[in-house]
Amino acid sequence: MGESVTPTRYFAGVSRNTVLLAFTSLFADISSEMLYPVLPILLTQTLHASGSVVGLVEGIAQATQNIVQGVSGWLSDKLQERKSLALAGYLLSAVAKPLIGLATAWQGVLGARFLDRLGAGFRSAPRDALIASSVAEENRGRAFGLEGIGDNLGAFLGPLLAVVLLMSFHLGIRWIFYLAIVPGLLAVFMILLVQERPVPVAAKSKIDVNLRQFPQPYWKYLLVTALFGIGNSSNSFLILQTKGIGASLEATILIYAGFNLVAALISYPAGSLSDTWGRRSVLLASFIIFFIAYLGFARAKSFVLIATLFVFYGLFQGIFRSVGKAFAADFVPEHLRASGVGWYSATVGLLGLVANIVAGLLWDRVGHAAVFYYGAAFAVVGSVGLLVLIPGRQNKPVEAAAR
Repeated sequence: MGESVTPTRYFAGVSRNTVLLAFTSLFADISSEMLYPVLPILLTQTLHASGSVVGLVEGIAQATQNIVQGVSGWLSDKLQERKSLALAGYLLSAVAKPLIGLATAWQGVLGARFLDRLGAGFRSAPRDALIASSVAEENRGRAFGLEGIGDNLGAFLGPLLAVVLLMSFHLGIRWIFYLAIVPGLLAVFMILLVQERPVPVAAKSKIDVNLRQFPQPYWKYLLVTALFGIGNSSNSFLILQTKGIGASLEATILIYAGFNLVAALISYPAGSLSDTWGRRSVLLASFIIFFIAYLGFARAKSFVLIATLFVFYGLFQGIFRSVGKAFAADFVPEHLRASGVGWYSATVGLLGLVANIVAGLLWDRVGHAAVFYYGAAFAVVGSVGLLVLIPGRQNKPVEAAAR
């Protein structure tokens, strides 16, 4: 009888909103990841841009997405409004993607990519606050893990759809960007179905959401995130490394799809384990995986090894995304949750901008392997910071701690 209830217990606490938000992320990431693996190819081969330009475009895009999350999180908490802000972000991101395909110079790609990631950043913190408020405290890791399944499964299906369009329908590379609007609009439809639950702090009609309200452990967590993030450059360099050893465009996209499939498969188990074992232990495992993968990318010369490392790297992606956000939500009370997760993502984005600029310079001026040695070094720094600054006890409700 115990075996028959195991699946139910495994998905305990999952709500209708959580499922809808997972589907929202699924369609949004199909839209985004249709174009992501071909974007560096468009820049370097069609528009003849350098590795530094790839780093600049993706660094600004990533930083925009994540830094804007801090602002949108603050605005969401200020207005106590989640769904409408998320909806606006999903709509902007959807309509911006065809503009990338229309660009005739890398500056045009930068502008359109900025709008795309502006929308992605604007939607994310309100959406994450919706996720956190849709389940009980003890199920938060599962909730973010389920959303991570949708996000990373979309990131798996998006590249596959791009391969089908390129190989079976023989479409030009720019058509990938034009057609990406379709799943983007499906994501808009899914968020429309979400029912927003009022935050149970209505008596606090005037909430002064400022950075001083966050507790000290939250700031330590942001410092750890920054120490690790300064070496976490864009996946575009992994794609360029794969192309650099002679892989075809289609093979490169398929490898990238496999990476996202692994990330999707590990997201929910990682979130669930973090509810039981504690966030720090599971997050530390993701840092170690990143370190091993980046050392491998620095030295790998064969297609098979690169493909294996890419799939292994998917473990890091799935764990880091679901557990990292859930951990950030643990440190703050509910009425500051959008801000807390938003500023966490802003930290990831700001340091990601630094990482991408440095990686682009290393790629062009030192060597391709230097990008990955640099990232591996800061994975060690981040791991030490996590062990030293973050205590082993976790997942304690902030509201209870405050009392």
